[in-house]
This record gives sequence, C-alpha cells and structure tokens, in this order.
Amino acid sequence: MAEQGVQTLLFPQLFDKPLVATFDTPQQSSDGGAILLKAIDDELKLTGQLAACLPEWRQAGKIEHDLSTLIRQRCFGLACGYADANAAAQLKADPIHKLLVGRDPETGPALASQPTLSRFENAVGPRDVYRLTQTLAEVVIAHHQARLGPKRVRRITIDLDPTDDPTHGQQELSFFNGHYDTWCYLPVVATLTFNAERTQHLVTAVLRPAMPTRPWERSASCAACWPSSGSPSRLPRSGSAWMAASPRRRCSPSSTRKGSSTWSRWPATSSSRSGIRRLPRPGAGAIEGHRAERPGLRRDPLRGEVLEAQAARDHESRSGAPRRPGPARQPALRRHQPGPIPRRVYEIYRERGDTENRLKELHYGLGFDRTSCSRFWANAFRVLLTAAAYVLLQALRARLAATPAASYQVSTLRERLFKLGARVQVSARRIVLHLPSAFPWLALWQAVALALGASPG
Repeated sequence: MAEQGVQTLLFPQLFDKPLVATFDTPQQSSDGGAILLKAIDDELKLTGQLAACLPEWRQAGKIEHDLSTLIRQRCFGLACGYADANAAAQLKADPIHKLLVGRDPETGPALASQPTLSRFENAVGPRDVYRLTQTLAEVVIAHHQARLGPKRVRRITIDLDPTDDPTHGQQELSFFNGHYDTWCYLPVVATLTFNAERTQHLVTAVLRPAMPTRPWERSASCAACWPSSGSPSRLPRSGSAWMAASPRRRCSPSSTRKGSSTWSRWPATSSSRSGIRRLPRPGAGAIEGHRAERPGLRRDPLRGEVLEAQAARDHESRSGAPRRPGPARQPALRRHQPGPIPRRVYEIYRERGDTENRLKELHYGLGFDRTSCSRFWANAFRVLLTAAAYVLLQALRARLAATPAASYQVSTLRERLFKLGARVQVSARRIVLHLPSAFPWLALWQAVALALGASPG
C-alpha cells in the first residue's frame, strides 16, 4: 500500500480507540538482522572476488554504482528474499541495505534501481559467466581448506544434480523437455562433501538449456553454446585442492541417460587425467563383478526389473542395413530379476538423499528458478548470483553447528535472523542499530553475531 502513495491508514473499529498506521519513520528497515551477511561475506571475500573477475565496460565518468556494489546488492537482496530486482525501487533508500554495500545509511547515495540492475544482468556474456563459475568454485574450495585446516581430507565426493527450471515466456534456448513435460532450463548444481560429513556444500551452479532427448529436436544454436557455456566439463578439478584426497563423482542415475545429459561425459573424459573416480550407478552393468548389460537393456534400480528390447532390431536400424519386409512391430518387453545391488553401492548412494533438500532450498528459499530474462546468459548470471547467496547462507548456518538452528532451512534462517525491525542511528563516532528487545530469537542472533567476530559491550 505504501508504494501506491498511501502513507497513513486508519482502523476506526479494531480497538476502543481509533488506530492510525503511518509510514513516516525514516532510517528504519525490516531487514535489520541482515548485517550478519556482510560479516560472513567479509570473511569469505566472495562478492569482492566475483566483482573482480568482471571487466568494466562502462564509461568512467558516468559510473554511479561500481560492479562490486551491484554484485553485493543483488546477492544480499537474494539472501533476504528478494528474488528479482523489482523490489529495488523500495529498497534503494533502505539504511540496512546501504550498510551492506558499504554506504553511509543516512548520507550515502541511493542504491541502484531496477532498470540499472536489469541492464547489469543483461550485459554479462558467456566469458563472464565462465569466469564467475570458476571464481565461485575457487572461493568455496579455499573456504573449506581454511575450515578444515590441518585435518586430513581422505575423500571428496562431488555430487552433480540436475533440476528443472520451467520457463514461461520467450526465454532464449528454452526447450520442451519430455521428462519434466514442460518448457524449461536444466541447471546443474555441484556440491562437495568432505570425508564422512553429512553436509553437501554447494560449489557452483551452471544453467543449461533443456537439451531435447530426440536427435531431430536438437538445435544448432543450443549445441553451439556448449563449448563456452561454463558446462561442468570445465569445472575446476576440486581434487587438486587436497592432493592426498581421493575424489569421487556421484550423480543421479537419471542424469546419465544417453542423449539427455551432455555434462555426464565430464568424469569419463577427465578421470584418467585428474584421478576422479566415477562411482558405478545402482543397477548398471559391471558393478562388483556383475556382468555388463547387453545393448538394449535398461534397468530400474528401484523395482529391480530389466526391460529388454529387441537389441538386434535396434542394431539393424542403427547400422543402416536393409530392413526385412513385414508389418510394423512394437518392441517386445520381457522382465527379468537381476541380482541384488551391492551393499557398498547402495550405502554410497543412500547418502544422496539430502541433495533434494539443497535443491528445494534453492528453489523455494532463494528463487533459483526466477530466470525471467529473455537472454540466456542473463539468466545464467542470475543462477550464479543465487548460488553465491546460498554459499553465504551455508557458511552462516555452519556457525550454528552446535545449536538446534543447524538444521534450519533457508527460509527459516531468514525469518529468524534477518527479518528484524531496526532503526539506524548515525553519530560522529559510531553507527547504532536499535533492535526490539522483545525479539523472540534474540539469543540465537547474538550467538551468530559473536561467532562472526562481534564482541559484547
């Protein structure tokens, strides 16, 4: 209602006396707790390094918001629940969001507007997306090297998980995907797990077109974008960060189907050079001494059934040999009961269950699928900024490991730490945040602040 110009509202019958609500208090914010984001970002130096890998293309005399300010405004806004830049008009004078980007909450200039942020997103190209992808992964890996310190890392598990991102307009490189039954993108989220830890740490995210499963549906423009799209085949070899560690790649069985996921070729082509071990899929051939499957066999690892098509017929059609005359026949399917899945493979893949929680947090907590730009690379940039915001929130949640809040989802974390009414007061000596004493999560907020370098006083 405030954006429509209404500054005062009257409720004459709610109480014994008329109630007046007026939006006239300056230097107040509803995101008072978000100052914790700047503390964790200063520790990781994430937004600064992301901005450093982008070239400045604007004229020096016409720059009002530098690249680091724009990156911080978008990342911190995403973490606070503002999925796109539409809220910039209301937040450009917010004192807390000014503080987050390093501006004076009272005298500092207003933040960037929605048109400025949109132009910034659409100015990013494929080379920029590639550098941002690499930089995000390097920052995360360096952070975990410092976190683990002298602790020996024996194993690094790399999880690659695709997810659907439905499109609802004229987005570039948006295709119809038969598996998800919609027009969409298929971003890939990469996470790292160290030793026997249960937490899967996001290391990077890559936006992909929804690659059509039929050869005749493939687009030349889609294929042309793959060599420079920052695909997972170009991800940094995370095993090189810990030379003594044994890296392994673990991906979902549905993501390795021929023709539906080009990125699945990464471990197969690089394992001999980087030492990354590709884990066998449950139900695949050549597992723990099981014989390899014949061409034309497909196994469902959940039901334990094998569907056998006519391999000879498929081979005949692929080889170009003349087909025998006769009426068209449907492939005959026969069911078999394969041997049991090896216990070791089952236990390894059972640990992947928590990956769905990471994807749900990205989608429902951070608007990971808010790719509404018309340009593909602008949407890829948005995906990377969302991933960067999630990295900050994961690092913040790690400081709550000894508390019940360690299992909070992103939306709960935001509600209980960031969405806090605050009045900002600036003097010659200091900046004071006046926070409500009746805040129900006061002890939790203080614990996080102390863990991030605050001191009682």
